Amino acid sequence: MKLPARAIGLMSGTSLDGIDVALLRSDGEASIEPGPAATYPYDAALGARLRGVLGGTGPVAEVEREVTLAHADAVARFLETHGIERASIDLVGFHGHTILHRPAEGRTWQIGDGALLAARTGIDVVSDFRSADVAAGGQGAPLAPLYHAALAAALEKPLAVLNLGGVANATWIGADREGGDAAPIAFDTGPANAPLDDWLRRHTGRAMDEGGALAASGRVDRALLAALLEHPYFAAPPPKSLDRDDFAWRMVERLDPADGAATLTAFAAAAVAAGARHFPEPPKRWLVTGGGRHNRALMEALREALEGPVEPVEAAGWQGDALEAQAFAWLAIRARRGLPLSVPSTTGVARPLSGGQLHRARQA
Repeated sequence: MKLPARAIGLMSGTSLDGIDVALLRSDGEASIEPGPAATYPYDAALGARLRGVLGGTGPVAEVEREVTLAHADAVARFLETHGIERASIDLVGFHGHTILHRPAEGRTWQIGDGALLAARTGIDVVSDFRSADVAAGGQGAPLAPLYHAALAAALEKPLAVLNLGGVANATWIGADREGGDAAPIAFDTGPANAPLDDWLRRHTGRAMDEGGALAASGRVDRALLAALLEHPYFAAPPPKSLDRDDFAWRMVERLDPADGAATLTAFAAAAVAAGARHFPEPPKRWLVTGGGRHNRALMEALREALEGPVEPVEAAGWQGDALEAQAFAWLAIRARRGLPLSVPSTTGVARPLSGGQLHRARQA
């Protein structure tokens, strides 16, 4: 593989909304040239079937094939829309979809058939990014922090990158004593969009709280919020990570729809603030990525809860809707080069560790 390589990253996140696709030209290190990106929503039927296998139950093999074919279709649409020749793409980074994450039990499960995707797209695929880390005693998550750190090389430190997906994770990036960048510190802070989206779906039939409108109309149950924050997860030191359903909408089931949305939103922000106590020093700036940055109520709650400015990553010139897909394109290139995907300060693995599984495309 010649460097820099052109890779497509594919991400199906814990919010279950669709497939993010992003093109990246990179050496898997400091050279990063983002290209176009797009999101292709899951159709309602596939989204429901995917939701039905969370936890690893139900017709997993059948849904895995459907999800893989949906990713192949997304790649084909992306290439056609942007006039990109398939032969110009060196690699696809295929995260798949996490249906179970239990690192304490040595288990993480991302469904997605890398061999099938390679055959359908005609492009080499790297998949299964997390298993090697978990097998070596790591959390297997989060994996984007090394990419965050590479993007942030020229920015003032310390800073934090906060990803608001179904689960929220934070990356703290500081400077070392010689003036270079220290290894990032990263961990899941707590729930973000997942319980809120599920709450909205249950009470309104909508997929999400658009702009935080429902939360803004409700009142936070402060006593319940305080009780939720007593969960031992928040006091535990990193590294640590969560499954999508470790915290669920049932936490607020006695509340009405608006108050439940307000309390879940406040809980997500308070969990981030609790996580920030584990940083070596407060960040001078928070850069927020993921779908949750579009939720005005959540962003306002974060500004109230955190020290330092809280801004969407676009303030740094990054593409927030594409960042995780870009990360898996970058990680795929690193995997092909045998470079680390995780380090002790991001997942708790004992040493810097590569990973991923390469699937060669069928030859024409």
